[in-house]
Amino acid sequence: MKKFFLWLGLLLVIVSLFSYITGCRVKSKMTKVRLNEVTHSVFYAPMYVAINQGFFDDEGIELELTSGQGADKVMTALLSGQADIGFMGPEATIYVYNQGQDDYAVNFAQLTKRDGSFLVAREPDPDFEWDKVRGSTIIGGRKGGVPLMTLEYVLKGKNIVPGEDVEVLTNIQFALMAGAFTGGEGDYVTLFEPVAASLEKEGTGFVVASVGAESGEIPYTVFSARKSYIEKNEEIIQKFTNAVYHGQSWVESHSPEEIAGAIKSSFPDVDEEILASVAKRYKDVDAWAKNPVFTEEAFVRLQDVMELAGELDKRAPYEKLVSNYFAERALDTIK
Repeated sequence: MKKFFLWLGLLLVIVSLFSYITGCRVKSKMTKVRLNEVTHSVFYAPMYVAINQGFFDDEGIELELTSGQGADKVMTALLSGQADIGFMGPEATIYVYNQGQDDYAVNFAQLTKRDGSFLVAREPDPDFEWDKVRGSTIIGGRKGGVPLMTLEYVLKGKNIVPGEDVEVLTNIQFALMAGAFTGGEGDYVTLFEPVAASLEKEGTGFVVASVGAESGEIPYTVFSARKSYIEKNEEIIQKFTNAVYHGQSWVESHSPEEIAGAIKSSFPDVDEEILASVAKRYKDVDAWAKNPVFTEEAFVRLQDVMELAGELDKRAPYEKLVSNYFAERALDTIK
């Protein structure tokens, strides 16, 4: 009997040691990737689904997520080496390329295909029409950023000229727009979710229109990395893109309530009911790309918007700034 317990104890020690060594090996296979996101929003639900459902873990990627609060700041983090991958509007990559940067950023996966902001008013207005903004003031975002340019694109499409028919404020930082509005600035503000829904819950603001529903499809937010990083880390970029596509596919096949449950840990301070209603809003306007492929047609339209806003000196070449190599392989890999 003593020998039995001796052998049993020895077996348990061996099993524990094996588990420890195996665990260390698995952990050592994980590759840390520093991702800087433009802001933290339910608009990016497919990415948070990929994180929380373990799709990045499955690819061996340990994600370190930080928030830049603006595409310009994300690009700064990318170019300074503080981030490996940037998640932002592709307009930032065009600006950098046109400035003559040798090691410019390349867009390798698209996540959203419409503007994700909503026009918020001070009172409910179920019969809202865009003509109602004439003579008013809209807090519109940072000059040169896609949110502001898309808003102006929509206004001009309605024959409403910014600066003449409506005042659009561009001097308020992205992260401070909601606070400025609730503090009494402007008649309208464009906000992403879940901020807009939070204002509705408080009774301090009410969504009256979707900017994305009016603008049409635009490559709004994409994943980008410096050319040199992509060349040296093709396997990492491929695994990262696989995880993104897995998240996109999951969101496409699940309900707003299921999406809310999956992203809840990314938004611990937001009611799950609000998350579900917001996810439904984004599904209803078809905001999320169904796969990570970034088409040339979408790139051309983005530059049309930038030109109309007076923010583009010259057009950038699609073949230089967009690589679909990893996105197309992800489509073949994940069925």
